[in-house]
Amino acid sequence: MTFQSTIAATILLAGTAFAAAQAVVITPEQEVVVREYVKTNPVVVERPTNFELLVGAIIPDMFKPGELAENTLPNKYQYVVIDGRTALIDPQTRKIVHIMD
Repeated sequence: MTFQSTIAATILLAGTAFAAAQAVVITPEQEVVVREYVKTNPVVVERPTNFELLVGAIIPDMFKPGELAENTLPNKYQYVVIDGRTALIDPQTRKIVHIMD
């Protein structure tokens, strides 16, 4: 393996680890609480054709996410429902941090 290949592999692995670190772990109990909250306070948006619903994706400015109640999760997240799936969003970066089917 050449030096350039080693560097490329290291950068790729570091990027993968960084992307995985951005995902938020939600317990099954927390998902139930979030689902109930979202069911009673839905914020449904239509997905633009050029937007892919993925963890790490930045939601378009046209989306106006809802705020989860303070006691729903330990951290403050926003949410939208796209294609029947609930996406939790970091309000500081507008990145999707968790997707619930």
